[in-house]
Amino acid sequence: MKDDTLKKLKILAESAKYDVSCSSSGTVRRNVKGGVGNTVGGIGICHSFAEDGRCISLLKVMLTNYCIYDCAYCINRRTNDIPRATLSVSELVDLTMEFYKRNYIEGLFLSSGVVRNPDYTMERLVRVVKDLRTVHRFNGYIHLKSIPGASRELVDEAGLYADRMSVNIEIPNEASLKLLAPEKDHESVYRPMGYIQQGVLESAEERKKHRHAPRFVPAGQSTQMIVGATGESDRDILHLSSALYGRPTMRRVYYSGYVAVNTYDPRLPALKQPPLVRENRLYQADWLMRFYQFKVEEIVDETHPDLDLEVDPKLAWALRHPEQFPVDVNRAEYERILRVPGIGVKSARLIVCSRRFGRLTSFDLKKMGCVMKRAQYFITCGELEAKGVNELYPERVRSLLVQSKSRKKQNDGQLTLLFKEEPA
Repeated sequence: MKDDTLKKLKILAESAKYDVSCSSSGTVRRNVKGGVGNTVGGIGICHSFAEDGRCISLLKVMLTNYCIYDCAYCINRRTNDIPRATLSVSELVDLTMEFYKRNYIEGLFLSSGVVRNPDYTMERLVRVVKDLRTVHRFNGYIHLKSIPGASRELVDEAGLYADRMSVNIEIPNEASLKLLAPEKDHESVYRPMGYIQQGVLESAEERKKHRHAPRFVPAGQSTQMIVGATGESDRDILHLSSALYGRPTMRRVYYSGYVAVNTYDPRLPALKQPPLVRENRLYQADWLMRFYQFKVEEIVDETHPDLDLEVDPKLAWALRHPEQFPVDVNRAEYERILRVPGIGVKSARLIVCSRRFGRLTSFDLKKMGCVMKRAQYFITCGELEAKGVNELYPERVRSLLVQSKSRKKQNDGQLTLLFKEEPA
């Protein structure tokens, strides 16, 4: 690799690190005769983990970090004095192929700053993925960021070569977006989202008629929102996420805790560190909506517009609704068992299947993966004699669980300190 190309790569990889919307693709792109590589069962993800525990790596890079926009929250904003670089289409294609052949990566995550106009930038991105697929016969995973405001023709062409596409909303509220990024609006984001959705649905219909019809963005689309840069409540954010998940092709909504990269801008909050706990709680709430059959208003409402930072959203809901408990795991339906703190989707399914062959005890639940330290206050089963949430009252249960969590953190910290001191 030439020194100049390596220098560009370092700059552009650093500029791309704030985009967190890399995840399991859920796509299958098998190798073909004369092709290079494959993507099977979600393999090809940036710094994530496969089901067997392997760490998967993805070349995460920008085509350029020059940008015509001056968004207050972005490190690559036009007025920032930072190192700038641009990779040519051929340079980026060659980098990807060389890294892949050396087994450094298993795919490509490609984004870009906007230069000249959205269509000019999108056209260059399309050229990269098209060359990889058609010229170099690359069958690895490709996640492509669509440029807000790009034309439908370019989005449609990009979808033929990418496994997943995404358009970042960034700021959940239109007024807040106008404050921090006056040159942008939500319409320019939702429009390409609609193009991607329509392309996926049309492709699915076409493949029902013709088995070998080309696939369009087989892993669907994703988006990202910045958390903490503006004053939206968690309720506002989750309502938007719920609406996005109503789209048939939306696979993931990512939440990125605001990082103060432009501290000089008075429009931005003065945060000492990113709101990582809040970010984590939003992901947990997102999981409840997608896999635990929770509605937004059950997680957050007018009385509680923000998530509890001390306990996870599922436990917070259970403490607010003690009338729903205890749940008899030997008799209750699956949906009720799923709402018990400490019992996940896999454990709930195992409970429903196993209780047909005998009465379950707390020992059985532990073997199934239930976290009995939490679940014991919300269930009845076999010989379990622990007092429930109604006998101890929600405030007492909350206090016990928070104290238990604090003690665990202290013990973990002591063990870490012990191990750090040992080498000396």
